[in-house]
Amino acid sequence: MASDGGEGGSEGGDRSGGGGRPLGSRAPEFIRRSRSLHLSWQVVIFLVGLAVVGLGVILLPLPGPGWVVIFLGMGIWATEFVWAQLVLRWTRRKVAEAAERALDPKVRRRNITLTVIGLVIIGALLGWYLWRYGLALPWDLH
Repeated sequence: MASDGGEGGSEGGDRSGGGGRPLGSRAPEFIRRSRSLHLSWQVVIFLVGLAVVGLGVILLPLPGPGWVVIFLGMGIWATEFVWAQLVLRWTRRKVAEAAERALDPKVRRRNITLTVIGLVIIGALLGWYLWRYGLALPWDLH
C-alpha cells in the first residue's frame, strides 16, 4: 500500500522530505516489526481515513466543517502514508504563503477597496430595486 516505515535502517535522516518530522509510518514499533500486522494496520488506517474524508466530502455542500473534516482524514492517513504526509506539508506551505500575502499592506488595501466597491454596487442595486418596485416581491404567491 505505501511506506513500510524504515525496514532498511534509514528511518529519519534523509527521509525528512524537506521539513519537520521524518516521513514514514508512525505506527508503534511492535506493529512495524511484523509485516502482516503492519499491513493490517495500514489497511485499517486507510479505511478510517477514507471514511473521514468521505464524510468531509458529504459535508462540503452542507453548512458544516467539510474542509476541516477532509483535512482531519488526511491527517489520519498521514500517520501512516508518505503521500498523505507530503500532501499535508504542501497544503500547510500554501496556506502559510497565502496568509503571508494577505497580511501584505498593499494586498490588504486592495482587498478592502474591492470590498467597499462591491458593497457600494450591491447597495446601489438594492436602492434601485426598492425605488423601482418597493418592498413588494417581484412574483405573485397567490
